Amino acid sequence: MKKIKLFADGLKINELDDDFGIDIDGYTFNPSIFKKHEVEDYIKHSKKLLPKCKNKPVSFEVFADEEKEMIKQAKILNKLGNNIYVKVPITYTNKEFTSRVLETLVKENIKLNVTAIFTLDQIKKVLPILKETNTILSVFAGRIYDCGLDACKIMKEICSEVKANSKCETLWASPRMPYDYISAINVGAEIITMQGQQIKKLKTFGKKPEDYSLETVKQFYNDALSSGFKI
Repeated sequence: MKKIKLFADGLKINELDDDFGIDIDGYTFNPSIFKKHEVEDYIKHSKKLLPKCKNKPVSFEVFADEEKEMIKQAKILNKLGNNIYVKVPITYTNKEFTSRVLETLVKENIKLNVTAIFTLDQIKKVLPILKETNTILSVFAGRIYDCGLDACKIMKEICSEVKANSKCETLWASPRMPYDYISAINVGAEIITMQGQQIKKLKTFGKKPEDYSLETVKQFYNDALSSGFKI
């Protein structure tokens, strides 16, 4: 079934040893995930994660909002290992594109993962800078859906643009359900990143709906029985 690279998103250290029933090709992390996990030291925690990632691609994100500081953070993260992809947001918080940062980091031969991309226009803005690199372009398909838009249509347009005009790879980010794995393949994305629980649900692919229906009925029955509910 696998026709796409599967990255695991935001795993805790203990989850990196889990058996997901499918090969994991890389890992992605961001500051919001670290905050959720109550991480106190960004760099120390990143260093702890790396040995368990087994030299597979790992994306760590800068969080500065100014050009020089963003470049400084990117260089520090890059030094953590040869398998590091530095995540750089597509814009600053004032909506200005991070183009100058990307230009500088490309010249430094730092591997990049440009993140928080939502539109084809954003892709067209940065692709001339990145076209000769193996940059990962993380498009937040799930959040595009949240906007009430057809994420598959937009992703297909983006994937076509990227394939036609660069060596970059498109990543389906912020999936909302396991089926997004199939959608990512169908639109032509090279990578999808998924949370651990979503990855584990990929094992249900191929299961007969009738069998899954019966499992669900039995689950409701057994849960009610064990709870001692009465009507």
